[in-house]
Amino acid sequence: MNKTGVGRSLGVLVGLAMTLCGSFAGGCATGHGEVAQGWPQFGGPHRNFTVDSTALADSWPEQGPNTLWERPLGDGYSTIVVDGDLLYTQYRIDQDEFTIAMDRHTGKTVWQDKLASPTTKLMEQFGAGPHTTPLIAGEHLYTIGTNAVMHCYDKKTGDIVWKHDLAKQYQAPIPGRGYGCSPIAYKNMVIVGVDRKREDDETTQDASAGQSLIAFDQDSGRIVWKSQDFKITYSSPILINFRGETQLVFLMAKDIMAVNPDNGALLWHQEVKPGGANLATPLWDGKDTIFCSSAYDSGSRAFKLTKTGGTTSVEQIWYTRKMRLHHGNVIRIGDYVYGSSGDFGPAFFMGLNLKTGKVAWRKRGFKKATCVYADGKLILLDEDGNLALATVNPRGMTVHSRCKVGEKYAWAAPTLVGKTLYVRDRKHIVALDVG
Repeated sequence: MNKTGVGRSLGVLVGLAMTLCGSFAGGCATGHGEVAQGWPQFGGPHRNFTVDSTALADSWPEQGPNTLWERPLGDGYSTIVVDGDLLYTQYRIDQDEFTIAMDRHTGKTVWQDKLASPTTKLMEQFGAGPHTTPLIAGEHLYTIGTNAVMHCYDKKTGDIVWKHDLAKQYQAPIPGRGYGCSPIAYKNMVIVGVDRKREDDETTQDASAGQSLIAFDQDSGRIVWKSQDFKITYSSPILINFRGETQLVFLMAKDIMAVNPDNGALLWHQEVKPGGANLATPLWDGKDTIFCSSAYDSGSRAFKLTKTGGTTSVEQIWYTRKMRLHHGNVIRIGDYVYGSSGDFGPAFFMGLNLKTGKVAWRKRGFKKATCVYADGKLILLDEDGNLALATVNPRGMTVHSRCKVGEKYAWAAPTLVGKTLYVRDRKHIVALDVG
C-alpha cells in the first residue's frame, strides 16, 4: 500500500479511457458527538438524501448550472462525502482501488491511498466498484472497498489509523459484484455489515454466533460487539428513533430487522416476501413507518412499528409491485415517497402514498435515477448523466430545467452541500453552482 501526494493523481488519471459511473444506493449518524454538517455519510447528514440548503435556483440556463470545476476520476460507484474544505470518495484504476481526498473548491488531490483489489468477471460486468460510500466521524474517515477491506484514516493526512480485512479476518463472503454496504457511525462505534460463509438457505438466527453486524471502536478498531446471523446484501443500515429508543434498522437478503446499536441485541425481525434484489436502503418516516423497496420479482412495502411494555412489534401494512427500486433512493415529503422505479427494463419516476401504497402518478422521460431534495426542490440524476431540477407533490412532477452533465452509467447519487452540487460518473467528477 502506498500514498501519493498532490498533483500525482491528476497526472495518472488524465487520458485514461474508462467506461462510465454509479452507486449502490434514512436516521442520522453520530460519531464523537454529532457528525459535522456537510455530507458526512451515505445519504447525507440525515442519511435520507435530504439537506437543509436554501436559496437554490428555481431554474437553470439551457446549458445547465455553472461549472465551478471538473476533473477526471477513475471508475467506481462510491458517492462523495464532504467535510469542511475536503471531499472524499473512492475509485478504481484496473486492479487497484484508491481512497482520495480533494480540495472541495478546486478538485485538486490533497491525499490518496492505493490498495490492490483484484476483480472477477462478474464484478466487471457493470463496473467493479468500489460501491460503498466513505463515512466521516470525528477526525476519521472510514472506507470499505470492493473486496471488503476496511480502513480508518486520519481524514486530514490520509495516515492509516487501523484496518480490517473483513473477508480474511472474519471469513466473510464477498458478494458476487463486490462489497456494497456503507458503514454507519453511532456513539464511539462504526457499524458495518459483515456476514459469514453459509449454504444458500442456511441460517441459525443465533445472535451470539452471528456477525451480520459488527461494531468497531472508532479509535482503535477493536470489536465492541458482533451479532445476528442473517445473510446480508448491498443495502446499508439506518438509525431511527422510535418512541425514545434508538434502533439500527438493516434490510438484508431475505429479512429486515432492528437491533439495539449499543449491544447488537435483536429488537424485531420480519421476513421480506416475495424476495428480490434488496439493494436500496430503507426509509424512516420519523414516526412509526419504515418503507423499503426491492427490484426484480419483489416490490415496495411498508412496515408499521408499535410498542407495548417496552417491546417493539412490526407489521407489514401494505405491499405493491408497482414500485421496484433497484439501487437508487427515494425521497419522502410528507406522506409520499418519490423515486425511480425500474431495474433493467423501462424506468418511471413516480410518487407513492406511504400510508396506503397507492401510486399517485408516474412520469416517463428519465432512465433509472437517483435524487436529492432541498429547498422544496428535487435534483435528479439519471443513469445516462442527465441532470434535472424539478418540483414534486402528490399531483405530479414539474421539470423546470434539464441538462447533460455525465455519461452512462451515472449511478452515484449527487451530493449537495450549501449551493454546490457534486456529481460523478465513471469518468469524471464535476462541481456545479446550483444557487
